[in-house]
Amino acid sequence: MKQRNTLIPTLREIPADAEIKSHQLLLRAGYIRQNASGIYSFLPLGKKVLKKVEEIVREELDAIGAAELLMPALQPSELWKESGRWGTYGPELMRMNDRHAREFALGATHEEMITSIIRDEIKSYKRLPLTLYQIQTKYRDEKRPRFGLLRGREFVMKDAYSFHSSAESLDETYEEIFQAYTNIFTRCGLNFRAVIADSGAMGGKDTHEFMVLSEVGEDTIAYSDESSYAANIEMAEVMESYSYSDEEQKEIQKVSTPEIKTIEDVAAFLHTEKENCIKSLLFKVDEEFVLVLSRGDHEINDIKVKNFLNADTVELASAEEMNEIIGCEAGSIGPCTLDGKIKIVADHAIKYIRNGIAGANENGQHLLNVNPERDFTVEAYGDLRFIQEGDPSPDGQGTILFAKGIEVGHVFKLGTRYSDSMNSTYLDENGRSQSIIMGCYGIGVSRTLAAVAEQFNDENGLVWPTNLSPYDVHLIPINMKDDHQSALAHELYDGLKNNRFDVLMDDRAERPGVKFADSDLIGLPVRVTVGKKASEGIVEVKVRKTGEMLEVHKDELLATLTDLLTSQSK
Repeated sequence: MKQRNTLIPTLREIPADAEIKSHQLLLRAGYIRQNASGIYSFLPLGKKVLKKVEEIVREELDAIGAAELLMPALQPSELWKESGRWGTYGPELMRMNDRHAREFALGATHEEMITSIIRDEIKSYKRLPLTLYQIQTKYRDEKRPRFGLLRGREFVMKDAYSFHSSAESLDETYEEIFQAYTNIFTRCGLNFRAVIADSGAMGGKDTHEFMVLSEVGEDTIAYSDESSYAANIEMAEVMESYSYSDEEQKEIQKVSTPEIKTIEDVAAFLHTEKENCIKSLLFKVDEEFVLVLSRGDHEINDIKVKNFLNADTVELASAEEMNEIIGCEAGSIGPCTLDGKIKIVADHAIKYIRNGIAGANENGQHLLNVNPERDFTVEAYGDLRFIQEGDPSPDGQGTILFAKGIEVGHVFKLGTRYSDSMNSTYLDENGRSQSIIMGCYGIGVSRTLAAVAEQFNDENGLVWPTNLSPYDVHLIPINMKDDHQSALAHELYDGLKNNRFDVLMDDRAERPGVKFADSDLIGLPVRVTVGKKASEGIVEVKVRKTGEMLEVHKDELLATLTDLLTSQSK
């Protein structure tokens, strides 16, 4: 491709609203352009990289027997109402009416659509298992689009769905796709980890996220310093590794704590440690109010609370609800004096507290020497807190450390969550009707592109891995008006293309400094400069990744480029 024939609008300045490297560089190097908040066009360079990521995805999924299809982005509301998600998915689902006032959604995901197709087409166990996938634009009305392609309202996603007659069959496909994902992100050159995750609005269980390690990631990964254990912080289990105190239980006392609102304030005011305090939060769990307790130095994990109570929704009670139900403000709530009028659940650490401090359920009042079971009753104990750095690893090997991650893939075992609600069944070997067992597997294709850009760059621009780079070689004649340079540049351009190199030739009438700066910004693996020694058939070759430079005769260029690109792809 000759550069004058394509669109690569580079920028010298960093766009003001671009906060992270990948967003800045993809904009500056002319790969993408923003059209509205969270909505981007892929310009020719960006489209070529996107296509290469898609092809890696296709190759790995086709290799395990998955078949590609394409479903509509516009989905009738009736399907979502069948699954029960029309009212629960949330404001991220973009909804609209057609001219006949029929309700539709722009596809945020396609569980309902694929389930309806399988329901109509698969009737016998003989057609199972089956795995189908698509690569398609998805739409989610993110509250706060940010970081360019990492969190947008329109994005390219690969979603796959598997269908089974047994849990064992689902397990086999899950492992195959897990390995395919590992292959995909490895081929993309990413530094990533597969972590235990929460299924969220998707439903189901046994799920993993594939996280690219990055300081700009919006997710926190908890991992062991001595083993392969890794989990999203929301799902990392906490081992019950506490010990009971032999301190004698003391008589409970009420003390005045005026204007004290937080655990930190309580601990400081009463000259104690936060771990001696009982944190009490009132949650609305579905339609029931539940008081959840944790130690003062721990943070209650609402995802764990939701899973522990097998709830659909969990949210903090409002100030009005707290006053109405308990009779005080948030900073003074505690488990004592409730006399069984509200359910209390607690993190495991609470049962080991001796002579602790808790709110007195009166504004500006706290209780000293509070002891579980003597002074209040807990209906159930469980792992309800966020894991912390330094905690024992849940697998018993090492201690927990934290890292930031960008989620690029997610795999779920859905079970019969959708087939039950949407009546997708098959006849088994005995002629009995059974619900189809499902799995669901997603990759953020455009997000993967951004994650690669986030990991592969330097102070001058992008540095693409060879298998994802939009072109193999950036061919730069210094002066196209020079007959020797022009002739050699065109000779090399044609020769490399004939030998299956993908070449971008900068034939613009620009200064050499502009061409070189743009070349570094674009980040192709190898730059070939045709300059003053063109009359001798000699060009300068520069490796973008290392900065290595060498002079090469045109007759040796093909072999040199082959060696350089092959060595970089290893």
